[in-house]
Amino acid sequence: MFEDPLMKMWVSFIGMALMTVSVIVTVFTKEKLSGFLRYFFLTISFICIIISGIIIVLVVFTGPAPE
Repeated sequence: MFEDPLMKMWVSFIGMALMTVSVIVTVFTKEKLSGFLRYFFLTISFICIIISGIIIVLVVFTGPAPE
């Protein structure tokens, strides 16, 4: 799936960025929002963490880059 090691690096960075976005959105939402907006942003945060988990699993299980 990832033949280019540089592409694999960028995809893993995207996964880590999504995790960071998820944490920041969750903390902000729990502190500042209520009602519909709170559940909307928590849903977005949950989707970000699921996508990042899938990305990280794909990166880890594709193994080391070919020599």
